[in-house]
Amino acid sequence: MDATAQVQLLKENVEIFLPDNALEEKLALAEKENRKLIIKLGFDPTAPDLHLGHAVVLKKLRQFQELGHTIVIIIGDFTARIGDPTGKNKSRPPLSSEQVKVNAQTYVNQLSKILDVSKCVIRYNSEWLGAMDMTAAISLLSQVTLAQIMQRTDFNNRFTSGLPISLHELVYPLLQGFDSSVIHADIEMGGTDQLFNCSMGRQMQESAGSTGQAVVCMPLLRGIDGSAKMSKSEGNIVGLTDHPNEMFGKIMSIPDALLPEYLHLTTDFSKSEKQELLDRLQQGENPMNIKKLVGLNVVTQYHSTDEAQQAQDFFQNQFQNKRFDEKEFITVSLVTLGLGISENLRLIDLCKGLKPEESRSNLKKLIEAGSVTVNGLKVTYAQSSLEPSSFPVKVRIGKRGFFEVLS
Repeated sequence: MDATAQVQLLKENVEIFLPDNALEEKLALAEKENRKLIIKLGFDPTAPDLHLGHAVVLKKLRQFQELGHTIVIIIGDFTARIGDPTGKNKSRPPLSSEQVKVNAQTYVNQLSKILDVSKCVIRYNSEWLGAMDMTAAISLLSQVTLAQIMQRTDFNNRFTSGLPISLHELVYPLLQGFDSSVIHADIEMGGTDQLFNCSMGRQMQESAGSTGQAVVCMPLLRGIDGSAKMSKSEGNIVGLTDHPNEMFGKIMSIPDALLPEYLHLTTDFSKSEKQELLDRLQQGENPMNIKKLVGLNVVTQYHSTDEAQQAQDFFQNQFQNKRFDEKEFITVSLVTLGLGISENLRLIDLCKGLKPEESRSNLKKLIEAGSVTVNGLKVTYAQSSLEPSSFPVKVRIGKRGFFEVLS
């Protein structure tokens, strides 16, 4: 692939380059020095599941990898104990070292769904940050002013709103930036919400007398609810390890307005195929038809063609063709859920047992919105008690959760 074609490929879907000509400069540098670029991506293993939002950045990394460049994945096992304050209005609770270790290994395993992990360099930033003494830490702090740190939108908003900011949070961008210096990153990848942290790495490299890294930021994929960015805390994710049926069903649930975004950022259709589907939408074709194609494409990427087709068939049978009593229900017992029959078994507790990955607040919202039924009837009070004599019961949670609960 010639240089022009490489640039066109690598620029596709990118939202921010810092500086504007960053990509061309770095590719020219690599050619001049007859070497491959070092491309950095950092993860703080604060939660163990990767989703389609992460995949937007990972698929761009794969393009760099396929062109022969070196991908360095920084697992922030040290910084995870601080917690990236990006987009937060309060401090994150600290994680134990054991939690971080388990989550980190899960991340590495899931990366293999998109990247050739055997060709990636995996580093843990506790290697250098955990060994840093007070003299080195003070030297690091001296490279940045408080005014520079307070330019960051979330810090500024919290300060002006009178919300507390812990000093360790202010240090976080410096630690992420120091990671770039240690591995001599040429380019750091991230979502647009990571622009400040990534640019800090560029600044710190230049302060140390090195060439600053370029920053390449991908757009943030909105979650399946169509509002906030895809995030496990928002309960709006499509996980990379979701069962094919669940993955397909979630894609089918996205608002029609998100279809162009999902076409561009989650599928691997060619540019011409994407444009054809967008044209069909513009010409008034039923969005459901396009969603099915997107769902098939996404499930095929992370599972297989056969499983994608089976997921589509399941969706059509389960959600489009059958009455409630004809649905396929997952059979579970109260014993396996760790719940016993009692006069005090509340609906919210049963739903949490059936959907442990969902937060109680999200489940409460579903119940109050009328999205939970018991034996085909909507129940909108989360604290409703289920009588022992009512079991077995058929419970539907949201659009895709069908359970038959035995005593």
